[in-house]
Amino acid sequence: MADRPTVLLVEDTRSLAEVYRAYLRTAPWTVVHAATAAEARALFATRRPAAVLLDLNLPDADGLDLLREFRSRKPAPEVIVITAHGSVAVAVAAMKAGASDFLAKPFAQERLVVTVANALERRRLAREVEALRCAADRTTFCGFIGGAAAMQAVYRIIENAAASRATVFITGESGTGKELAAEAIHQLSPRRDKPFVALNCAAIPRDLMESEVFGHVRGAFTGALADRLGAAAQADGGTLFLDEVCELDLALQGKLLRFIQTGRFQRVGSAREEQVDVRFVCATNRDPLEEVREGRFREDLYYRLHVIPIALPALRDRGDDMLRIAEAFLARFATEEGKRFRGLAADARAALLAHDWPGNVRELENAIRTAVVLHDGEVLEAAMLPAQVVRGAGIRKPAPAAVPRPEPAGADRLIRPLAEIEREAIERAIALCGGNIAKAAAHLGVSPSTLYRKRASWGEGSATGLSGVGE
Repeated sequence: MADRPTVLLVEDTRSLAEVYRAYLRTAPWTVVHAATAAEARALFATRRPAAVLLDLNLPDADGLDLLREFRSRKPAPEVIVITAHGSVAVAVAAMKAGASDFLAKPFAQERLVVTVANALERRRLAREVEALRCAADRTTFCGFIGGAAAMQAVYRIIENAAASRATVFITGESGTGKELAAEAIHQLSPRRDKPFVALNCAAIPRDLMESEVFGHVRGAFTGALADRLGAAAQADGGTLFLDEVCELDLALQGKLLRFIQTGRFQRVGSAREEQVDVRFVCATNRDPLEEVREGRFREDLYYRLHVIPIALPALRDRGDDMLRIAEAFLARFATEEGKRFRGLAADARAALLAHDWPGNVRELENAIRTAVVLHDGEVLEAAMLPAQVVRGAGIRKPAPAAVPRPEPAGADRLIRPLAEIEREAIERAIALCGGNIAKAAAHLGVSPSTLYRKRASWGEGSATGLSGVGE
């Protein structure tokens, strides 16, 4: 079977090689034999064995050198050393060179089988642990940036779903990367060399939607001057991505359901059916079950499409991923705009983390681009970010510097000293109040003593005869 592990036996004594092969005949592995180091290298290159049974005494090479060579390959096999010279020194040298176990001749069949089985199990577990570690540590995936647990789950679903023909239904708020997820599914699938056709169902007028999906023939409607392929025919052999699928008209939903079930459709204005092979990926920023309950989306179509669900998390639920994405945008836009930015200042990081990001990654992209276009520096500071971002962090953007206006002609005649204007206002108020300083002070919003002091400084004491009390 193709999935049986291969074990390479390197033994120059033909009779012993036959004995060992007989020992392993009933084991669930494929055993290949090499009598020399040269033969072993050739078989290793073509068969990529999971384990090697290696005799250290070879006619054309030092077995320890061959051991080091095999262990340096990627992926490295498990190497079990077999030799008639079972000294401690030889065993230690073999282990230091990378051997996983050591067998001294002669040995029993059971010992050989158990030793190889243990070595293969160690290799399987090590590779599984490494795969899990890499999956848990990855911060990028098919255009996505982020290592949050929620995104790791999304990455695993995409990887597992890619090879299938099953329809994928992606949900998530606007700006979370639904089309990016659809493209990742296509790129990881066996259909990667065929077309990926994306259709935004919310951006196309309803009366043109059927033609966009299925195409039309010449004369099918006013303006149909030539035959036109629709998205269904363009995606033949590949992937058709229907973004905002809940926006489809109910009448067209019925035709789409039949197309998904049969792979057959008719162009608008044509009586001939066409057959295509299309893998469907759909997305919406709405709650599809709510749309079904409200009668805006067909229940049978929902269950036909909702086979493998992927829920993309909002940016606010992804923790530090937001900073990784912001730094990636900053580096990209700084290069595009020829700016000096190298990173985010501490206050900018705090502001970005404090913002709710209702527009998700798309909003973050726009915010960083705006800041880069309008500013420059070694680090991007909070004050450089758009107002709606820093407002949530309680950071006040500095007011723009006042632009000085040119002094008008004759300013020396138009602009009067403040003291002169004040004296004129006070004296006018006193006159209007019939000389009653207390009443004038009340109207001016000051105390009478203030007016007395002002008048005294002007050289007008109590000899004026003005009254200080109401009449």
